[in-house]
Amino acid sequence: MDRLKDKVAIVTGSTSGIGIGIARLFAAEGAKVVICGRREEKGQAVVVRIKSEGGEASYHFMDITSTESIEKLFADTAEKYGKIDILVNNAANVALKDGRVDELTIDMWDNIFQSDMRGTFYATKCVLPYLEKNENGGSIVNIGSMASCSGDLSSTAYACAKAGVDQLTLSTALQYGKQNIRCNCVRPGLIVTPENEAHVPQPVKDIFTSNIMVNRYGCPEDIGHMCVYLASDESSYVTGQIVNVDGGLNSHVPTVAQFRQMNSRTW
Repeated sequence: MDRLKDKVAIVTGSTSGIGIGIARLFAAEGAKVVICGRREEKGQAVVVRIKSEGGEASYHFMDITSTESIEKLFADTAEKYGKIDILVNNAANVALKDGRVDELTIDMWDNIFQSDMRGTFYATKCVLPYLEKNENGGSIVNIGSMASCSGDLSSTAYACAKAGVDQLTLSTALQYGKQNIRCNCVRPGLIVTPENEAHVPQPVKDIFTSNIMVNRYGCPEDIGHMCVYLASDESSYVTGQIVNVDGGLNSHVPTVAQFRQMNSRTW
């Protein structure tokens, strides 16, 4: 269990949900993991859990909407550990509600972009000088969303912001690949976490499970395993990729679930 041995990894938004799953798997693979977010009590609890599992972790406050907070995160991490090898841009304000184009206000649009696009951009910008110092560069893993794959009935600003994360991934990979800095993006499907399970009604779960190709919805570890691969040296020839981890939800025509109900293959 040493695929990330001696690497220093920052996982933003790792005080809950998918971020915890990523951080725990990173630590299990030997990384020194920086847990960061606004909720110190929850962050420290994650640190305690990782240490109880034999891993190494520390907590650092970070507000994804504050450039000063992001800058301090990287400076303090480099001072503490001497380097930074991996950044996972997971933090996003998923509590922000979204809607149709006619329903959105400028403030709603700006708040979502500040959290989900601007924060990812600035964290990427800030980590680059530290990765450039490494002989072997480093890896940036952005957490996108299947919302960026196609149109939806709502979540307009969120989908647009996450589409921006896709493009940022490609641009970063192109511009810094010759410096051994890789950048990839993971798009989760429906991931049910301890924090959101009570808010995902059964009819919604049924919609997803009828459309995905496997027999379950996702969990944080599903995203974490892909992030481990993309952060490790095993993926040294992989960059500029946008990977769906969604149980196959986006790999088929949109009528599959309905034809299955009809016990038919086609019309």
